[in-house]
Amino acid sequence: QVQLVESGGGLVQTGGSLRLSCVVSGSIFRFNAMGWYRQAPGKQRELVATITSGGILNYADSVKGRFTISRDNAKRTVNLQMNSLKSDDTAVYYCNAFHFGNYYWGQGTQVTVSS
Repeated sequence: QVQLVESGGGLVQTGGSLRLSCVVSGSIFRFNAMGWYRQAPGKQRELVATITSGGILNYADSVKGRFTISRDNAKRTVNLQMNSLKSDDTAVYYCNAFHFGNYYWGQGTQVTVSS
């Protein structure tokens, strides 16, 4: 069984920073890729950032230059550093792991950016 648990969400003012963490447990120790998705009220879930096992990074245009994804293989964690937060960043953020066609999801953590 594979489990992903997010933490670090909360309430922050516009222009502030927040750091999300995703801790992985279970039988799979290395994934092809891991990343973060988010879903705002009334909108579809969208990709935020991904990182492959080889360290290749990918960001949505809306967060490029403000968010940074990183991983620590020893700790089995993936982090998302979010800076210069905007009200449009308000959403539930989900951790995702991809491995040979299979997707694994965390329960989500709420991020609210106040104006």
